[in-house]
Amino acid sequence: GFLFADKCPAPPRTEFADITAEAYAPGTELYYECDSGYDRKSGDHPGIKCNRKEQGASWSYSGFRCIDGTILLSTAPTVELEFPRKPETKTRSPAPQKQGDLSELAPKEFCGPPKTIPHASLRLKKHYYVGQELHVKCQNGYDKRPPTSGTSTCKKVNGSIIWTPLDMRCTNDS
Repeated sequence: GFLFADKCPAPPRTEFADITAEAYAPGTELYYECDSGYDRKSGDHPGIKCNRKEQGASWSYSGFRCIDGTILLSTAPTVELEFPRKPETKTRSPAPQKQGDLSELAPKEFCGPPKTIPHASLRLKKHYYVGQELHVKCQNGYDKRPPTSGTSTCKKVNGSIIWTPLDMRCTNDS
């Protein structure tokens, strides 16, 4: 592996557009920001980081929570989100792997979307890293001319790090 990931410049700003990512390059740090009216539980760290491990890239979480600001902190109920779990199989004999399952077992190069936390939104902490792909889509009402969505990728080209140009514009011209 490499010790220092290559940092990307600021991503391209597109007027009237939303930028999203479906996967994040290792090294990326995001942080949770509580919505207005909600406070961070004291002692909780809002940052998460995408780490590359032998099993693949994964987020490191610290158990961050946002609590209703009107509730006294001492009596604040903690809301645990229940995620449906796959039913456990009782049989001990290893089932033969189907060819289609191999992709799930291969280490992932990128972290998937981070888990959502009630009453919080995610922000980028510092930089994106080489390999990052961003999806840009015009906001509602600002898509007069196609294309209305595009992808920009952070790449290293001839020693300099660039975002691939977007061939789209979001405009509210009538």
